[in-house]
Amino acid sequence: MAYRRLGLLSHQRRALLRNAVTSLLESEKITTTETRAKEIKRIADKMISLSKAGDLHARRQAHAYLTKEPVVKKLFTELAERYKDRQGGYTRIIKVGFRQGDGAPLAIIELVQ
Repeated sequence: MAYRRLGLLSHQRRALLRNAVTSLLESEKITTTETRAKEIKRIADKMISLSKAGDLHARRQAHAYLTKEPVVKKLFTELAERYKDRQGGYTRIIKVGFRQGDGAPLAIIELVQ
């Protein structure tokens, strides 16, 4: 299977992932469930790889996926510069325990410094 369904319809899943990736790139650290964190990691790493290309086409692709213009600017200026010498592995997932209400495993996903 190419991706996890996360128990959502396709348009709901796409919206959740777009917002989560935007939040991760904006604040550089978010807490979510482990399964969602693994899906967010795939997309966030692709966005950072796009920013390293730095051309107009890559910027338009990132802008089509991310929901906030300032995050696109941060991605192509600050984050592209930070990861220019790194070949991958831009994010890290840290398991932090279980959620109180339903016992879902939680994880922190953050950008590597």
